[in-house]
Amino acid sequence: MDKDKAERFLALHHDEHPLLLPNPWDDGSAKLLTSLGFSALATTSGGFAATLGRLDGSVSRDEALDHAARIVAATPLPVSADLENGFAHDPTAVAETVERAVDTGLAGCSIEDFTGDGERPIYELALAVERVAAAAEAAHRGDRSFVLTARAENHLHGRDDLADTIGRLHAFQQAGADVLYAPGLSKLADIRQVVDSVDRPVNVLALPGGPTVAELANAGVSRVSVGGAFAYAALGAVVEAAHELLQDGTYGFWERAGKGMGAARRAFR
Repeated sequence: MDKDKAERFLALHHDEHPLLLPNPWDDGSAKLLTSLGFSALATTSGGFAATLGRLDGSVSRDEALDHAARIVAATPLPVSADLENGFAHDPTAVAETVERAVDTGLAGCSIEDFTGDGERPIYELALAVERVAAAAEAAHRGDRSFVLTARAENHLHGRDDLADTIGRLHAFQQAGADVLYAPGLSKLADIRQVVDSVDRPVNVLALPGGPTVAELANAGVSRVSVGGAFAYAALGAVVEAAHELLQDGTYGFWERAGKGMGAARRAFR
């Protein structure tokens, strides 16, 4: 862990404006996003999995941590890692994941309460809190400033129970989390209720039709991330270019490619 980066990362959550936290999926996208003026970066489990030709949730702990270390090496900015559910159910094993994350040079990481089981997708509250407490102890041991984000995944898995989500986030705060995150919320009133109910910075996932950054700032949101959206947007551009070549036999994709090439040359030199 780079303590200076970790402290800088946490301080960015208390700025006048929300921290805009884009999610690179490889070394090149990390360098590109750094060159465009962002203040910090975060890995994306889904975006990284896509680079391996896999779906989200199919990456191992070793692969995720090796990937995070590569992103850290590619940028001078603080980096937080999406570490899914810590790649373990047991709190002790989750703490081991955080310990290893600290050693990569990351400034922080996120741990979610999604079990990976479609039948019972969310950990029981007591176990979820125990897992966050173990992660927080590892993140803050000694004089560490490693930033732990605790995620309540209800709204990504068909459990649209805002009261339960807020209760979980409050419990995660009490367990030692530095930042709180309930991905899937898109109504400004719900987001505002979350922010008003806790005493930690709140991250919101940017979603189609969701509140703008200005609206989120007015609601007191501290951080806005995009998850795998940038990675999938890049894949979407490839799909559009491929369809044009296959179906029309034209090369209009070079207009966008030219912009990308110019940005890459500036970022990679």
